[in-house]
Amino acid sequence: MQSQNGVFAPETTQDYGDDPVAVRDTDTYTGEYVRGFVDKWDELIDWDARAKSEGQFFIDVLKARGKKSVLDVSTGTGFHSVQLLKAGFDVTSADGSAEMLAKAFKNAMDQGLMLKTVHADWRWLNRDVHGKYDAIICLGNSFTHLFDENDRRRALAEFYAALKHDGILILDQRNYDRILDEGFDTKHKYYYCGDKVTAEPEHVDDSLTRFKYSFPDGSHYYLNMCPIRKDYIRGLLRDVGFQQIHSYGDFQEEGEEKSPDFFIHVAEKSYDG
Repeated sequence: MQSQNGVFAPETTQDYGDDPVAVRDTDTYTGEYVRGFVDKWDELIDWDARAKSEGQFFIDVLKARGKKSVLDVSTGTGFHSVQLLKAGFDVTSADGSAEMLAKAFKNAMDQGLMLKTVHADWRWLNRDVHGKYDAIICLGNSFTHLFDENDRRRALAEFYAALKHDGILILDQRNYDRILDEGFDTKHKYYYCGDKVTAEPEHVDDSLTRFKYSFPDGSHYYLNMCPIRKDYIRGLLRDVGFQQIHSYGDFQEEGEEKSPDFFIHVAEKSYDG
């Protein structure tokens, strides 16, 4: 969108065309996170409730493995980057959405912190992000923005290449197995903690889950996501070269939470010992 004085203004409304459920393309995400949606994203998360619900999980996983430098490749509005900075990690914050990065930078500034931000597409991550990291985190169900298998493999290969020889990748996803096999149900307990916001799929099939996000002021926004199954992602991680993969369900050991909302995969480049 261009204003009359020639300065580009941010888009404030989403545009999926005449047939929204036909939109199944990785590049769609850059237009989904419009200013209006980004400005409301923190209502969905509720930072204080989110911090309480997940506790020290990611901090503990990283510290237990002696990790210090972290690349947050799906920074969003900055929640995890800020939590890790506060815990003493050296954090670089990347995202494919310039709107999200701007919001994350402001959120951190409001807490007296300075983010190191990089605008980067995962498929060409190492073109824009330099150096090697102890850990990469890819959270918030962000990986399922990738609709094409080649895009998924390429992104994971870029993550792998950006890690040190003993680095780890922490990647999460919704429990699409349950959504596809049993229908949508959520405890709304851990990830999206805003109690006045709803996030529910409006359409589900084998290659698309279209989520509708409804806010108290009557506004609503959408995200088209690819419903990737847990074992499929674990297989991709192995194919790329990760040697150990440990999966959690809603921050619990696998099997302890019978029907989690989210899976969290911790993939390591090296074998133990």
